[in-house]
Amino acid sequence: MTRVTALGLLAASGVALAVASPPAAAAGGITGIEGIKVGHHTLAARPTGCTVVLTEGGAVGAVDVRGAAPGTRETALLDPAHTVQEVHAVVLAGGSAFGLAAADGVMRYLEERDVGYVTQAARVPIVPAAILYDLAVGGDPSIRPTADCGYRAARAATGEPVAEGSVGAGAGATVGKLGGPRRAMKGGIGTALIELSDGVRVAALMAVNAVGDVYEPATGALIAGVRSSDGRRLAGARALLRQPAPAAPPGENTTIGVVATNAALDKAQLGIVARMAHDGLARAVRPAHTPVDGDAIFALSTGAVASPTGLLRIGALAADVTAEAIVRAVRAASGVPGFPAVRDLKESTP
Repeated sequence: MTRVTALGLLAASGVALAVASPPAAAAGGITGIEGIKVGHHTLAARPTGCTVVLTEGGAVGAVDVRGAAPGTRETALLDPAHTVQEVHAVVLAGGSAFGLAAADGVMRYLEERDVGYVTQAARVPIVPAAILYDLAVGGDPSIRPTADCGYRAARAATGEPVAEGSVGAGAGATVGKLGGPRRAMKGGIGTALIELSDGVRVAALMAVNAVGDVYEPATGALIAGVRSSDGRRLAGARALLRQPAPAAPPGENTTIGVVATNAALDKAQLGIVARMAHDGLARAVRPAHTPVDGDAIFALSTGAVASPTGLLRIGALAADVTAEAIVRAVRAASGVPGFPAVRDLKESTP
C-alpha cells in the first residue's frame, strides 16, 4: 500500500512553510479494518461486475449522495432518524440500474448464514447498494451483474488485501468522457487505508467511472481523462470546458464507494464522515458531482475502537483515503479495446 500523500509545502505570502507529513497508509486497504471483508465477481463475457463489502457482524451505516444521476438501493433507511441502525453489506455494481439486482444475491448469501435484522418471522439482511453505468463498454449491454453475481462476490469475500483495477465494479468503469467515448480512458476500483497511533483506522474503497478527469491531488498532475483527438496523450477536460460549446455527455457516469472506520460512530456522525469524504472525491475527480454523475459514498463504522479521535479528524482522513483510492483505481486499471489505461499512455499535464 502506498503512502497517502499531501502537499509538503504551503505558499503563504511568498514564504514556503514546511508542514508535517500525514500518517503512513497501512497495508490491506479497507479490509485492514477488522470485521470487513471484500469480494469481487467479474463477468467474463463483457467487462462488468460487482463488488461486495461484507460486514456480517453488523456495522453502523450512512450515505451521502452528491451526483445528480444516482442509482441506489436502501439509502433511505440510512437516515439517522430511521429505525435500522446497522447494515450487513454494501454492494457496488456495474450494469446501470440493472446491476442493483446484485444486492439480491448478497441478501441470499447472508440469509443462508442467518445474518440480518431481527424480525418476528425472519432475519432480514440490510444491503444498501449503488451502481455505475458501463453498458456501453465491451459488447452486449444485456450482459450485466445479476443476483448470481452478487452471491458469487459475497462468497468470494475475504479479509485479504483487495484486488484493485479492472475487477468487480471497476471492470467496465471509464473516465474522462467529456470529449465523448472515443477519447475516454479506463477507470477501475481502488482502496486505501490510514492507521493512527491510537489504533483508529480509516479506509476507502472507490469504483471510478467519472465523466471527469482524475488528478493526483498532491501534485495537481493529470493522471487519466480526456485524450487528445489522436488518442495518444492526455488532453484533459478543463480545456474542453472553456470552449464555447463543450459536449453535453449523457448521465452515464458515477464514482461510488465506501469509507469505513473502526472508531465507534453513530449514524449522524457517519453522515458527516461520508459528506467530508466527498471532498476527497472532488480533489481527485474534476469536475465532480455533476448533473451526469451519480456520485455516492457510503460510510461504515464497526465500532471496535472507542477512541478520543475527533469526528473532524476522521472525516478529514476519510477525504484523504477517498482521493488516494481513486488515484489507485485508475493506476491499477487494465485497458480494454477503445479505452486505454494509465499504463498505456505517458502521463502528462496539458
